[in-house]
Amino acid sequence: MARALYIHWPFCLKKCPYCDFNSHVRAEVDHALWERAMLADMRHEHVVSDSGPLTSIFFGGGTPSLMPPGLVARLLVEAEQLWGFDPGIEITLEANPSSVEAGKFADLNAAGVNRVSLGLQSLDDRTLGFLGRLHSVEESLEALGIAQRVFERVSFDLIYARPKQSEAQWRAELARALSFGTQHLSLYQLTIEPGTRFATDVRRGVFSPLEDDPAADLFAVTQEMTSAAGLPAYEISNHAAAGQESRHNLTYWRYQDYAGIGPGAHGRRAGCATQRHKKPENWLSAIEQHRCGLSEERPLVPAEAATEALLMGLRLREGIDLTALGQRFDLRRDALVDQERLDFYRNLGFVWERGGRIGATQAGMGVLDALLGELVASDLVAS
Repeated sequence: MARALYIHWPFCLKKCPYCDFNSHVRAEVDHALWERAMLADMRHEHVVSDSGPLTSIFFGGGTPSLMPPGLVARLLVEAEQLWGFDPGIEITLEANPSSVEAGKFADLNAAGVNRVSLGLQSLDDRTLGFLGRLHSVEESLEALGIAQRVFERVSFDLIYARPKQSEAQWRAELARALSFGTQHLSLYQLTIEPGTRFATDVRRGVFSPLEDDPAADLFAVTQEMTSAAGLPAYEISNHAAAGQESRHNLTYWRYQDYAGIGPGAHGRRAGCATQRHKKPENWLSAIEQHRCGLSEERPLVPAEAATEALLMGLRLREGIDLTALGQRFDLRRDALVDQERLDFYRNLGFVWERGGRIGATQAGMGVLDALLGELVASDLVAS
């Protein structure tokens, strides 16, 4: 039962050094064509996931804040007509903090967007250059100010654990970020993804990633400072005041159904995993031929779905209810987690267990990737 909708807009301003959407840079876009195609894709998803009302909509992807506000409005009108809207629906749009995009904020808000997520990424101009961003710190803070005046809810992200970044530098940057008064922050450690420019630069010796121990220290600083400011982590990289958590992202982490439309969009609904054609031209061709942009729609076997639910749910501070998960997928508890390893890591202080729920402690969150590999039952992963 899909209660959330993910709308993926693939186009970017320029080639990005740490993502794989370089082929999606476009000088011009036929917005009338894209409106027709997006509406067709949305209508298909409604037919196969007819439920509601929607509790959240998320515009993500390349640079969705470059979408014409009229197109955003048209998509929202259609979504409401198809599924209906919950009275407290969260409608989020990702945006780069440039003056061009900030100039559209008022019109996007009028179109129905009530939450914006800004990709500030750093409060240091040299670092922004390293990250390949077009905006400056001054420009991003101007955009943040406009967003806070226009939108009901505002979040922004920063990247830390950057090469040679010291604890003192991160403390100063994070303190400044917290002073802006937003009620949600996404704070990500820099990761080097295969196939990106960053991966090539590391291989060539252009720079070295921050080592694990200093990165772990910065993670601990992050938890300390955000908690003290009233924005504790509710997910390993996301921090919010009570009630200000991203409702849409909670849908993913709680492994609830959501429909996805647009090139590259993924979805989970009615026990199936869906994937749209990634290349815009292929997606448009599929729309023309089949009235939807699907490249794959496959049933998820219970073991695979349960594994995904565990991997997602253990990212959350609230953890996961093993009893409910077992009932949902008709699997025994010992088929979900390795109880011996769970007991071992609980005694070390990395895991908590209360009733039918388990979760990672703050110490466990710092080594979550390794922990997940230990906790999830090997038979479940193998199947």
